Amino acid sequence: MTPPRPIQDRTLKALSLLLSYPTPALQRAMPDIGGVLAAEPRLTAATRRSLRPLVQDLGQGDIYDLQERFVMLFDRSRSLSLNLFEHVHGESRDRGGAMVALLETYRAGGFEPATTELPDHLPVLLEFLSTCPFVESQETLADAAHIFEALKARLSRRDSAYAAVFASLLQLAGARADRAAVQDLLDQPEVDPDDLDALDRVWEDSEVRFGPDPNAGCPASRDMLARMEAPGNAPQTANRTANRTASQTAGPGVAAE
Repeated sequence: MTPPRPIQDRTLKALSLLLSYPTPALQRAMPDIGGVLAAEPRLTAATRRSLRPLVQDLGQGDIYDLQERFVMLFDRSRSLSLNLFEHVHGESRDRGGAMVALLETYRAGGFEPATTELPDHLPVLLEFLSTCPFVESQETLADAAHIFEALKARLSRRDSAYAAVFASLLQLAGARADRAAVQDLLDQPEVDPDDLDALDRVWEDSEVRFGPDPNAGCPASRDMLARMEAPGNAPQTANRTANRTASQTAGPGVAAE
């Protein structure tokens, strides 16, 4: 059995955990996660401070309230989906090809996601990048900068502490997001997660197709997220159930190694 890839970037691992579904195990790891982020010199002092409320809330808040908030934000709000390819390919067959290429990239690098989430789920991607040299992971983060910027803006409108995670990812990416691409994402309509009838109508309008198009080529692994750079694709997310299991938790804490 191939041993797991060692963590090279504890900050990316910590940010992956912050974006994971809250669990008691994650709450217990929050002191270590907060310590890693507080000592990260690649983030400005202001950005490090902005992460504190989320770290404190995830560590001390009522677990059921935290889980409900997470589901309302990221599972029932399509425009805040953590499945990155949905913001570019929607449910088109192009997404299937991109997903296959991403999974092949993981496996070629000796990384096998220990989760039932899709390969383009941001916490999964960040966990993989945490095992890569930073010069490589930074290029991938830069490819998704416009998505991070749009998610940060939408979370900021909701006064969500999760916005600080995306501000941190943008700093680590070291790239300025393309304004046109960001605006294209922000122009997509948002549906109130409390409006169940509206959510049903949106999902009924979407055909969920994850299989690759036999007539479409599969993107090269080295272009893992490069196709995210093209603006003009409407974000369409698939409905994910809120009934999580233990296999969908964040994985090992950052204190190891």
